[in-house]
Amino acid sequence: MRLTKFTDLALRAVMRLAVSEQDAYPTTREVAESMAVPHAHMAKVVTRLQHLGVVEARRGRGGGLALTELGRRSSVGWLARTLEGDDEVVACDGDPPCPLRTACRLRSALREAQEAFYRTLDPLTVADLIESPTGPVLVALSAGRPAD
Repeated sequence: MRLTKFTDLALRAVMRLAVSEQDAYPTTREVAESMAVPHAHMAKVVTRLQHLGVVEARRGRGGGLALTELGRRSSVGWLARTLEGDDEVVACDGDPPCPLRTACRLRSALREAQEAFYRTLDPLTVADLIESPTGPVLVALSAGRPAD
């Protein structure tokens, strides 16, 4: 199972915001720079995370991004499922559709494997992801310092 680049960026953004100091609200551009990704990509990710209620964006002077309480306690499995959508691992009904789709055991086996992947992530929260050694590296990145 491979996550989309969008989900990867979203998880990294949430982790980055999770280590922000209480009164610090980094901008989308600052988060993008600390994660070494284009601002436009991160802006799309942040918009989606806002719609999910995981990230709050504050406008104006002193504004920026903050992780919500939902974001802090979110299951990584829930986030990945939600961001990835309902797409199956294989496109049996694609163009052209697979001739085996009505009698194929592979499709259900891959669906079970995909769900097992998400179940493995379900017990993890965003807080778990920023425990050492990851948290200190994220703090260094957010401060603009090279990670050790």
